[in-house]
Amino acid sequence: MTDRQGFASTSLSRHLLRGATGFGALVGSVALLPVLGIGSLLLAPIGLLALRGCPACWAIGLVQTISMGRLQRSCKDGVCELTVARPARSHEHRESQPVDSLTARSRA
Repeated sequence: MTDRQGFASTSLSRHLLRGATGFGALVGSVALLPVLGIGSLLLAPIGLLALRGCPACWAIGLVQTISMGRLQRSCKDGVCELTVARPARSHEHRESQPVDSLTARSRA
């Protein structure tokens, strides 16, 4: 598995805008069916495109977007560690601390 954020957006506001567009188009495609007829179903693919495939994909992306930059995974010699990323300060540099001491091993 790579560190690539497959469903994440570059910013939370952009991700929420995609969600509003996607869910709005999906709901609109069904809600406008009595008014516009079968043509309203053309909104469904637009909604799925905005959600990057499905509502679950959007939800996964939301979690990835929120946690982006806060958690860091690193793998060395077949052992992976999940650490809390701390911003480097200009006058001191600290290494990341493990999130869970049972699953993440810190090598000192």
